[in-house]
Amino acid sequence: MKIEIDKGSGFCFGVTRAINLAEQKLSNGGQLSCLGDIVHNGCECRRLADMGMKTITHSELATMKGGEVLLRAHGEPPSTYETARRAGINIVDATCPVVLRLQQRVERSYLDHPDAQIVIFGKRGHAEVLGLIGRTGGHGVVIENMDDAAQLDFTRPIHLYSQTTRPLSEYRKIVEYIQAHLVPPATLEWHDTICRQVAGRLPEVQDFAARHDVILFVCGSKSSNGHMLYNAVHATNPRSYCIEDADDIRPEWLRGAESVGICGATSTPKWLMEACAKAVDKLCR
Repeated sequence: MKIEIDKGSGFCFGVTRAINLAEQKLSNGGQLSCLGDIVHNGCECRRLADMGMKTITHSELATMKGGEVLLRAHGEPPSTYETARRAGINIVDATCPVVLRLQQRVERSYLDHPDAQIVIFGKRGHAEVLGLIGRTGGHGVVIENMDDAAQLDFTRPIHLYSQTTRPLSEYRKIVEYIQAHLVPPATLEWHDTICRQVAGRLPEVQDFAARHDVILFVCGSKSSNGHMLYNAVHATNPRSYCIEDADDIRPEWLRGAESVGICGATSTPKWLMEACAKAVDKLCR
């Protein structure tokens, strides 16, 4: 049995940076809380919890007095920083630099163009999207699909941005749709804000899936990026299975296979994919 782990899968730069910051703080014996899951992977969250990191909610943050809180790679709205400042909380800011630049661009658009609709193509309620809308004072508009786009006011200027992890092909369709429906003199100003490290994973993981008889896609149930990539993998290779850890692997999936590929999302740690590879090897002996 040939078992291969996809070299391109695993943490993106922003998540790696956040994890490293957390590990540095915890290794020094300090007390550290993280606002929300540091990454959408339960196994990795449990590993860091075992090191002493506590995951808190926004409600819990509002009741804290002092302490140290890590902001994950997704970013946060300005209100979170203000809450922490008032409570004397020290912020460990792990906001991904790509997300931070996007936040700044959205805020500039909002302040410099008060007549325009600031539109974010992304998932409602996603941490990154909440942070972006916060930069518009809550006045930005979130669209998830073409039906949402159809509800925009095409007689007013539109400044369009995308959540960094959305599929590039879908974003381009949204751009084309808005361009086709604008009513002059209204204009569209759109910005390509999709992270290429994340966007590049899609064709790479599809190529990887096509090279193997069976694919085990490892990701947490909360990972939006994981669900998107898995759907693409399954469309490429019907013998693809989405798992959270090695315990989910079923021996019958491997019958008749000569090669098994193991891949994952931008929130999937390498150590977890390696554990799955060892489990497959053990099942095939």
